[in-house]
Amino acid sequence: MPLAPANQAQLIRSCQKDDYYRTVLRNNANEAVQTLAGSRLWLHWRKEVELLSDVTYLTLTTLSGFQTLGEEYVNIVQVDPSKRQIPSRARRSLFVLFHAFFPYLLDKLLVCLENELEGSQDGRRRTGSAGWGLSCWLRLWVQRGVCLLTGEQRRVWLSAVGIAQQTVALVHRLHTTLFYLSSSFYHLSKRAAGISYLRVEGLRGDDASIRTTYRLLAAVSLLQLLGSVALQVGSFRQRQRARQEWKLFRSLRSVSPSQVSSPAPSAARCILCLEARRNSTCTPCGHLFCWECITEWCNTKVGLAS
Repeated sequence: MPLAPANQAQLIRSCQKDDYYRTVLRNNANEAVQTLAGSRLWLHWRKEVELLSDVTYLTLTTLSGFQTLGEEYVNIVQVDPSKRQIPSRARRSLFVLFHAFFPYLLDKLLVCLENELEGSQDGRRRTGSAGWGLSCWLRLWVQRGVCLLTGEQRRVWLSAVGIAQQTVALVHRLHTTLFYLSSSFYHLSKRAAGISYLRVEGLRGDDASIRTTYRLLAAVSLLQLLGSVALQVGSFRQRQRARQEWKLFRSLRSVSPSQVSSPAPSAARCILCLEARRNSTCTPCGHLFCWECITEWCNTKVGLAS
């Protein structure tokens, strides 16, 4: 029977079926570890337990040269870029590396960087418990690097970590949009490994309509993605503008010695910095603040919301 490229609907159904069985395996593994080792150790090693569950599922299926349960459900097979043979063991191992290990390591690194940079900015020193796990070694390595940075460099790195986290999400959404257009690779890991799919059954009459429908969905997804990028860029520019205005007004601050020696009445003080108001600014609720204090406060709230 001639083989034909799998369409988007088949690949999505296959992925959903695999995700279901991987979730069942994760839940069973988490329940077993929590029962045997206790809730405290389970919470500490939960990510590693889920990683081990995913690697076990992929080892028993893809890495062993068999179809996954989702692939068997929709009757599709993996092929290499030549479309003539199944992927080699090296190519399948590369897929497992990118699909399971790389997201785990990237998430660990970004979270650890963010925690250490925020702790150093707040003046707190995070002293994690000694251990031999990857998190402990990664935390020690990041702490050594953060200690070498100046205060300004730490702020820049903290912003870069936030941008990296948002970029990862945007790349996944862009890749999904490309999948809706071409139906080639549903996962970034399969694109990196060069693994695509062929369906065993013959070409069906509704295949063209399915691909057309997903192309329309790709157009909608692309518009949504562009809108999200525009909003994030606008938010970033607004935060930069507020930070520049705060620095400008702070540099223009002039306080005479007489003003310093005489305490200001409580009614003339800013309730944020508890000092005499400088460049008084009124909010819609009627309260008065220093211009630099209220802009910095708004900047902080916008950063947390985004």
